Amino acid sequence: MSRKNILLLIADDLGKQLSCYGATTIQTPSIDQLASQGTLFDYAFASTASCSGSRSVLYTGLHTHQNGQYGLASHRHHFVTFDHVDSAPRLLNQAGYRTGIIGKIHVGPDPVYPWEVRRESDTRDVAVVADQAREFFLQSQETDAQRPFFLTIGFIDPHRDRTRAGFGNDASNSYDERITPGKYTAENVEIPSFINDTPGTRHEFAEYYNSIHRLDQGVGLVLAALEDTGLADSTLVIFVSDNGPPFLNSKTTLYDAGVRLPLLIRQPSPNTTTTHAVRSPNMVSYVDILPTILDYAGAPLADATQKRIGRSLLPLLGTSTVLSGWNQAFGSHTFHEVTNYWPTRFIRTRRWKYHRNLAWRLDFPFAADLYGSLSWEDIRNSSSTSSGEEIKIGGRKLKDYFFRPAEELYDLENDPDEIHNLVNDSEYVEVLGQLRTKLDTWQRRTEDPWLYKDGVSVWFVRYHLPAGLKLPDRQDFDAERPGNRGPAIQNDLTWGAEVSVEELYE
Repeated sequence: MSRKNILLLIADDLGKQLSCYGATTIQTPSIDQLASQGTLFDYAFASTASCSGSRSVLYTGLHTHQNGQYGLASHRHHFVTFDHVDSAPRLLNQAGYRTGIIGKIHVGPDPVYPWEVRRESDTRDVAVVADQAREFFLQSQETDAQRPFFLTIGFIDPHRDRTRAGFGNDASNSYDERITPGKYTAENVEIPSFINDTPGTRHEFAEYYNSIHRLDQGVGLVLAALEDTGLADSTLVIFVSDNGPPFLNSKTTLYDAGVRLPLLIRQPSPNTTTTHAVRSPNMVSYVDILPTILDYAGAPLADATQKRIGRSLLPLLGTSTVLSGWNQAFGSHTFHEVTNYWPTRFIRTRRWKYHRNLAWRLDFPFAADLYGSLSWEDIRNSSSTSSGEEIKIGGRKLKDYFFRPAEELYDLENDPDEIHNLVNDSEYVEVLGQLRTKLDTWQRRTEDPWLYKDGVSVWFVRYHLPAGLKLPDRQDFDAERPGNRGPAIQNDLTWGAEVSVEELYE
């Protein structure tokens, strides 16, 4: 293997609706084939369930509160990554790679993400995308053979289109003849437990499945092009989604349905004739993707001052053993659309999930595509006042979805859908305290300005702490107990590199 090429495939709004992840009524043979040749991660977590933010985490190895991509990329609202942040295309350009992106980009500004070849488009014609990839592979092989490549393909599928229930399937007649339309109907889809089984939901999931069917063909065509051009045995392939399905209780939330996502990695194996599928039980994060890419490329790690906490996944590939230090993940969400301000942080262990909701007094905001969906139309009109039953979204009460408390604690062994909040249960005081402390440590390590104590950002008042300012150890200001001369947090809080990565994950 003379060159170490890298191919990053990003699906849009794809949850675990894949047959290699156990879905029973949808078939995804191309993605399954990729899984059979590499490592499938069962516990891979996005930091945020929002497209631009999640992609920025993949590209920078930084959570959104670190890299500035707080919400959806929009030049109108200037939601873009900080100018000083290093990204995968910039770092790999510096390492001598030929970098390119095809399809969806949805991060900015361009100077922070300087792909050498940019073929941005919103096409769902995955055959066209594959042809562009083939062209890139051939050029890398024939006219730029001295440089390895790093190519990202941002598929549009299975994101909703701009109709109320569509996923791009109505345009199937205009797609390349190599693409076969999906044949899923409302009768032959499985509805996950996080959303209600209604006619509108079934209709939308059928369209969603048909869009996944097209995505799967696109992945197959791209991988065939990689094979045909003789580059498969020198290319690391990573397949991932940016966030969970575009339905309530998933997309824009930090519940597992929104952030526990597919991740497949296939290492090149030029010296072997067979490969074997491995399911990894290790808990990994999207902040680990950039360190993995740099490790594989042999490129220098990014500037340590940028406070990356991600780790290379290469040591995890090919093993189904749980390794020490891979038993928790963290996440950070602040915005989706510019009007959707609702900052939340989470820590997730094998058994427990703790959410810290900073703006919990605000209603949980609607993403535009979810508000217009037929599934929400069905749910909001499903009141059965005669029976006294409350409206629910999945198993969660409607009011509990929109009006959330400051903290949420869930026992995932017994409550995988995160319905029963245990924060006020005295039996779990010790667990709650441990997770609070771990999340505090992570927020300090990543210099999160949304670490709040007594209703203020600890980051912004840190200069007053050595002078004697005391912060009560509570998230919100308490107008009934305003004093700060009782129990207070320590005034010698450490920030940044003072907390090691090893300490963080122990």
